[in-house]
Amino acid sequence: MSLIRAQNLTKTYRAGDVDVPAVRGVDFAIEPSSFVAFVGPSGSGKSTLLNMIGCLDHPTSGKLAVIDTDVASLDRRASAEFRGHHIGFIFQDFNLIPVLSARENVEYPLLMVQNWPADKRRARVAELLEAVGIADQAEKRPDQLSGGQKQRVAVARALVANSKLVLADEPTANLDHDTAYRIIALMKKMRDEFGTTFVFSTHDAKIVGEAEITLALEDGRLVNNSGVVRASEVAHA
Repeated sequence: MSLIRAQNLTKTYRAGDVDVPAVRGVDFAIEPSSFVAFVGPSGSGKSTLLNMIGCLDHPTSGKLAVIDTDVASLDRRASAEFRGHHIGFIFQDFNLIPVLSARENVEYPLLMVQNWPADKRRARVAELLEAVGIADQAEKRPDQLSGGQKQRVAVARALVANSKLVLADEPTANLDHDTAYRIIALMKKMRDEFGTTFVFSTHDAKIVGEAEITLALEDGRLVNNSGVVRASEVAHA
């Protein structure tokens, strides 16, 4: 069964008296443990799709199921609870809390959403810091870490609550070429180790080739070299 399935999914924003379509009737399916990239130029709809999948925004119309849940029907409180239990996020600007150490940043989602006892939290955080190769930096604050180290902390934080799905919006945008490849390799390693599905957006041609499944967007539509991608083509990719 698909982890994510979209059918005729649309998102339209209102700008004054004008409707601005961001996503136009897309169909796709993503299976568990996939490593998928939405690719396309700025304004193509990549981030909008990630926001809808991550319950940060609601579709205007169409259907969207994520982890057996009709997320389009969730209210704000239910959306937040769903995100906290099932979805991790990795941001291009890292989005770490400056006054917290790497260890505390990774632990933060467990404090906010999960009712984990302290010893279980500590063990889980230690496991993830070790897994991403940054256990020796655990007590450093973000301003004491390199860009690659910050993104490793962000990967650990996204996985700490046993998330089935991790969404990454331009996760390599602020990293140099070599560090970007190392972060993508780390995300694949985490996918293989924990069975997590990774879905990320990028317009970086160097990184696109690292995705195992690529869904290309243009003007809010899914496209390939021959035009619009049909749902059946994507579902069986």
